[in-house]
Amino acid sequence: MNIYSTEQLYEADRITCEREKISSLDLMERAATQIFRWLDQRMQGAQVPIHIFCGIGNNGGDGLVLGRLLLEGGYVVNVYIANFTDKRSKCFLKNYDRIKNVNKRWPKLMTSESDFPMIHPDDIIVDALFGIGLNRPPEGWVKTLIQYLNVQPAFKLSIDIPSGLPANSPVPDPEAVIQANHTLTFQAPKLAFFLPQSGNYVPYFEPVNIGLDPEYLASIQPLGTLLLKEGMRPVYKQRNKFSHKGSFGHVGLIGGSYGKMGAMILASKAALTAGAGLATACIPQTGMNAIQAAAPEVMAKEAGQDKYVEYLPTEFSPTVWVAGMGMGQEQQSMEALQALLRSSEGPCVLDADALNILAAHPALLKELPKGSVLTPHPGELERLIGGWDNDYHKIDLCKAFSADHQIITVVKGAHSLITDGNSLFINSTGNPGMATAGSGDVLSGVIGGLIAQGYSSLEAALFGVYLHGSSGNIAVQHTGFEALVATDIIEHLGAAFLDLFQQPEAPQQQEEKEA
Repeated sequence: MNIYSTEQLYEADRITCEREKISSLDLMERAATQIFRWLDQRMQGAQVPIHIFCGIGNNGGDGLVLGRLLLEGGYVVNVYIANFTDKRSKCFLKNYDRIKNVNKRWPKLMTSESDFPMIHPDDIIVDALFGIGLNRPPEGWVKTLIQYLNVQPAFKLSIDIPSGLPANSPVPDPEAVIQANHTLTFQAPKLAFFLPQSGNYVPYFEPVNIGLDPEYLASIQPLGTLLLKEGMRPVYKQRNKFSHKGSFGHVGLIGGSYGKMGAMILASKAALTAGAGLATACIPQTGMNAIQAAAPEVMAKEAGQDKYVEYLPTEFSPTVWVAGMGMGQEQQSMEALQALLRSSEGPCVLDADALNILAAHPALLKELPKGSVLTPHPGELERLIGGWDNDYHKIDLCKAFSADHQIITVVKGAHSLITDGNSLFINSTGNPGMATAGSGDVLSGVIGGLIAQGYSSLEAALFGVYLHGSSGNIAVQHTGFEALVATDIIEHLGAAFLDLFQQPEAPQQQEEKEA
């Protein structure tokens, strides 16, 4: 699923109207009708008061259409107009006239705080104050209105985007944004929904297809692409029954240190569980007994005589190297990483201390093999690329970093961001339970395991991040958020692969099972 900019969506509106020979008013009717159907399906005529707060632009016009349709459907509706300026969109004015023909009580014009209505906790609030075209933060009594609505315990539904939240630029005033319970967003989600500084305003959302011109949308490069099951299925590589372990590659992993051997155990097991044919962990001598006992499927080679990685074993040539997990930043470890980068014939996967070594020795960035995958968390990322002003600045810096070094950057987070320097991808899977020690080590192993099997670096990064999050989602159904540990993610990777091709049960089948 693609994510578009405000400008692209406005152009899609225009082209849709032009090609379908309809007016903007007709498109607004279509969009608001979808919102009405969503509400009507869930309320089934329930006489719960619905309070619709409309601005005076097109988002307010959507709210007026919804109000009219709800009134015609027999619902209890109160419509309020935030009358903060004399400027009004043409579609707003036309729909204002239409709702007056249905509602004997005209929508109430609000001009100050004294006009704020009483709202019962069981009521429903619909936010149609501002849409994606907002170019400055709400001020004065309108900002106070937003704050008033936010403290109401009533369910809050935003149309297209929570008012006060820009679709693809930084939040100008965090205190002037609707805290929606749910957002019904037109055609496609907005980039702001997935970023740390703005995503909390949109805990749940659903895209509503309003029929924007598919040919135009397919012709443009989106702001980003959301990784969903439907997009991941074609990436999966089907196995041949005559394959053998050598057909699926050999992952070499280097890292580990005294007290941090668990990171290598997790990454090595994850590489095999993701499908690699072979995995060899190159570790200091101190971890030999631990890894052989904990992961009998994993081969091990000494990469140091004592507690740290000291050198790169040269007696074998894996398909892909995965480096950094629990490695430490000793001088010898840095030299081993340098040797790895210089000798690798293909892309590497670098995580944890490998990233910290790169940050401390930036000259090593020039040694990165093309197509390597770096998997930093925000702290590691900042050490690599420097600080950023906001999430959008961070994305720009990541794209530039990836383009400069011809690598893939995976920024781990609630919605991990992946970029090859040109395109941006956003993961849809995962949950708060995965914020646990070792989760990143598992991800590195999964990506390395996929590259070993013949997936390209970008495919492995996208598929690996998706599978990692999907496995966590499956695991958390058994453990809950708090009890989820990294081993659970590995143990449910198989279920994540199977889930790619499982279809949701039909409603009748679900009812029979529950009965």
